[in-house]
Amino acid sequence: MTVDALLQSIPPLTVYVVVGMVVGVESLGIPLPGEIVLVSAALLSSRHELAVNPIGVGTAAVIGAVIGDSTGYAIGRRLGLPLFDRLGRRFPNHFGPGHVAFAERLFDRWGARAVFFGRFIALLRIFAGPLAGALKMRYARFLVANVSGAVCWAGGTTALVYYAGVAAERWLTRFSWIALVVAVVCGVIAAVLLRERVSRTIAELAAEHASESGHGTA
Repeated sequence: MTVDALLQSIPPLTVYVVVGMVVGVESLGIPLPGEIVLVSAALLSSRHELAVNPIGVGTAAVIGAVIGDSTGYAIGRRLGLPLFDRLGRRFPNHFGPGHVAFAERLFDRWGARAVFFGRFIALLRIFAGPLAGALKMRYARFLVANVSGAVCWAGGTTALVYYAGVAAERWLTRFSWIALVVAVVCGVIAAVLLRERVSRTIAELAAEHASESGHGTA
């Protein structure tokens, strides 16, 4: 079976359900590649020979994000900040003291805006719902930021990837593959630099937490 035949055999409803579930579970606080799944589905929707609709992809992602974040908010509000201590012991690479401190710092600085902008930042996509609940943010403020962030992130990403996919074939007939490779490399370098900067900040905060814990037990 060819790749095209395989893609055409995937029911559109399956694509929407997978997008909604993965984005929703990630928003709940479980590290999953929600953005990768959304981008992949949006690329599928740019193939006109397939029946996947970009509006369906974006809508599924919005619904998943809102439900997942709201569920995470409810869990965080019920269990409080001790929830992150337990998660940190089980998943130190995702919920370690540095990660929690970094997310709390952004919440202290941005307030409800952290929920909105968190939709565009991988770390905050996982933390936004549970942490907002644990910090007792009013649900009305959280919901407005949650819905608006989900619409902008899911709708914007889907539209951008969809139109990029539609234009890709035409674009590549006018420019060389070298130009495409250069653009991709520049994007990867920018993403790596941003991730390294965030990782350094998280490591510094984790070291501060360890130092404070050491003094506290001394």
